[in-house]
Amino acid sequence: MSQAPPQPTSLVQFYHRFLDDENVADFIASVSERYALTTLQKLCAWPDRPTRRGALLALSFLGDIRHNEVLGRALSDDDRGVRMIAESGIEELWMRDGTPPQRQLLKRIRRLNAAGETDLSARLANRLVDAAPRIAEAWNQRAIALYLRGNYVAAAKDCRQTLRINPFHYRAMIGCAHCQLEFSDPIGALRSFRAALEVNPNLEAIRSQIRYLAQALEEL
Repeated sequence: MSQAPPQPTSLVQFYHRFLDDENVADFIASVSERYALTTLQKLCAWPDRPTRRGALLALSFLGDIRHNEVLGRALSDDDRGVRMIAESGIEELWMRDGTPPQRQLLKRIRRLNAAGETDLSARLANRLVDAAPRIAEAWNQRAIALYLRGNYVAAAKDCRQTLRINPFHYRAMIGCAHCQLEFSDPIGALRSFRAALEVNPNLEAIRSQIRYLAQALEEL
């Protein structure tokens, strides 16, 4: 006889315990023992907020790029707590794509971009894009390197390729908007910013940017 699937009660208990003690290892171990990833995906759409929050937090720790759509949909959840967990988690999932060596290379590229070492990051991103063209974050990281080097047209092209692979990648939409501003396309930038906000309504800085751009265009 098949075993009944776990109920969300335990997950909510694990989630509340995590909020109290912030013990990530214990939360991961407890959830992994009771819930399969497929069950967690279903619980991300559960009616009550604590269950959705717990399931999304668990997927953020345990999932990978295959769960991008689940977290992407949660970005526009009616609960702010769910949206915040989804935003934090989905950006980590974007880095969990490809083989283990490719993931390590992707992390290195991101660190190099953050440090402003764009010559090396661009070369490594070229290598990763050539080897694994379906890794959306590889294109996005190359776009960042290109943007920082002032190659805005090529950076925008890589942002668009990122979005072809991953339509939930609001960071690439924002990147595209910044590129469009650099080559004097405020209307296109406004469109890209609005697209990012539609995917992720939590982007308050982008909301302000949209208001500023819209007002500036009205005054032209």
